[in-house]
Amino acid sequence: MAKTPAKAHPWHGISPGDNAPNIITAFIEIVPTDTVKYEIDKESGYLKIDRPQQYSNIIPALYGFVPQTFCGDGIAQLASERSGRTVEEGDGDPLDICVLTEREITHGDILLQAIPIGGFRLIDKGEADDKIIAVLKGDSMYGQYHDLSELPVAVVKRLQHYFLTYKNLPDEPAVMELANVYGRDEALDVIRTAMDDYTNMPS
Repeated sequence: MAKTPAKAHPWHGISPGDNAPNIITAFIEIVPTDTVKYEIDKESGYLKIDRPQQYSNIIPALYGFVPQTFCGDGIAQLASERSGRTVEEGDGDPLDICVLTEREITHGDILLQAIPIGGFRLIDKGEADDKIIAVLKGDSMYGQYHDLSELPVAVVKRLQHYFLTYKNLPDEPAVMELANVYGRDEALDVIRTAMDDYTNMPS
């Protein structure tokens, strides 16, 4: 009996794409209808339940990461240079990505092609935690946008609100800070840097 090929690890076994960073492969963990926060299990590559969504925050777009990227020393240095503050380290995870589409995607654990248009430079307890904002390749509504500055203000504010509040707990201080909002060119720099960090990632 033929053996079933092993599943490629979404972080390590899938390429970010031949045209990266202009067009990138994204692995989607969470969709807006999810009531549970899923994230990749770094060891096995399978999705795991991180926690139930306990509060009213709902992810406003598809959310996942760019394979073969890492938020390490390069991302921390870039954050320091661009934000004018000292950022000691990256968060040690693959680079996060939020993908806008008019289509209802009903579940995560999928790959898609995304076109970066900008990003948010977030600082999470002193660590660089960039969020790349992208549009689904070929999307009939969001595909018209080529830079974050072109998006409707309400869409940008909704994304900002989610990322600034999704880790908040009642009666505790906020942990996320927004250092910069940037457009397409800087998003491409962040992706390249995260790809380099992955190449130099400690074993």
